[in-house]
Amino acid sequence: MLSDIERKTLRIIHNFQAGRKRLPSLSELCVKTGCSRGGIMEVLKVLAEETYIEWHYSRPDELA
Repeated sequence: MLSDIERKTLRIIHNFQAGRKRLPSLSELCVKTGCSRGGIMEVLKVLAEETYIEWHYSRPDELA
């Protein structure tokens, strides 16, 4: 089960992609969620581990 911030981030990614036809950058995710860059990276790591998104910690600015 996802935490609130993980669900919020996943919804932001989905809505951003649907509305703007591109994926949000890390800085945009930071602004939308109110989390720090490190916090967002941890959230993305969890979402990738649970196969909600494709993302590699070594390339943080590239959501797939």
